[in-house]
Amino acid sequence: MNKAALTQAVKESALDLGFDLVGVCRPEPPPHFDIYSRWIEEGHHAGMGYLARESALQARENPLQLLPECQSILVVAKQYLPHNIEALQHEDWSISAYAAGQDYHLLIKKKLEQLAENIQATAGRSLPFRTYTDTGPILEKVYARQAGLGWIGKNSCLINPQMGSYLFLGEILLGLPLQPDKPFEFDFCGKCSACREACPASCILSDRTLDAGRCISYLTIEHRGTIPPEHHASIGSWLFGCDVCQTVCPWNKRFAHPTAEPAFQIRDSYWSMDLQSLLRMDRESFRMIFHDSPIQRTKLEGILRNTLILAGSHPDEALVPLLHRHLLHNQSSILRQHAAWSLGHYPFPAVEEILKAANRFETDPAVRQAIYTALQIRQK
Repeated sequence: MNKAALTQAVKESALDLGFDLVGVCRPEPPPHFDIYSRWIEEGHHAGMGYLARESALQARENPLQLLPECQSILVVAKQYLPHNIEALQHEDWSISAYAAGQDYHLLIKKKLEQLAENIQATAGRSLPFRTYTDTGPILEKVYARQAGLGWIGKNSCLINPQMGSYLFLGEILLGLPLQPDKPFEFDFCGKCSACREACPASCILSDRTLDAGRCISYLTIEHRGTIPPEHHASIGSWLFGCDVCQTVCPWNKRFAHPTAEPAFQIRDSYWSMDLQSLLRMDRESFRMIFHDSPIQRTKLEGILRNTLILAGSHPDEALVPLLHRHLLHNQSSILRQHAAWSLGHYPFPAVEEILKAANRFETDPAVRQAIYTALQIRQK
């Protein structure tokens, strides 16, 4: 089988497995690596220190560091926008569309492994390969562009002109020479700046990267520890992730459509969640509701921390006993701090005494400071 026929067979196999886009590029150093290097040097990766490790930087600059035998990079994409997306936009909370169903790592990784097996069967021999889906030191969006799948938009997402940007990406580094596609040369963002103007955190930078330290997705997912109060207002109602820069994109408004993949549809349990049920959540209920979900990444402490911020932004007298319980009895000082912050935004008379009483028993300096700040907020 010649290279063109083999490449076509590989692409058809990818589409048969349910991927929506597929392309091929050479395993060359990524164009404009200097932009990524500068992003790291300027600290825009925030607390994601693993991105700045020397070994990771070397691998991102040269994919042959990951697989010396690599001769081609196969890039695939799969749509993930669920049906009934409004179910993730609750009155008090919102969840990013990518977290509607099963963790994409599980499904995409399995499909990539199956695709690699199919390729070896087509080639008639064992091949060296490595698979990735947002799990390794490879600049996915750059190689997706090199493989002709779309362009990198001003919001830093890969945008396909027929499908928009609600896309999961995956790659197979292959020890097999395939026919490369032409890189996607056009930039269809033009003069549009809807994403930058709409971003609640003003974290989209002019070079199509993000200041992660201000990004709502980073703060509510990747960030560990307390979220500084100056970011709470921008978080708004986002419980996990943020889709604003994609929602306002004209290419998504016109071309994005729901995926047919059952694994990415909205879980039934999400329809009945409210702030009260979230604040009552324990480890067992967290595991039951978010089993095999991307939301597991933030762990119980993270989802409770995010919920406490939302509770402070949506004062409800029915939540006061739950906030009180977290302030007095939660073993996590991080959650006690956030409970104090939330109560500081509640205008109800009993709250001031709750804060003062908690302060008499609290021994952690950071929590005591949070209680003091909450009391100051109430006096303004």
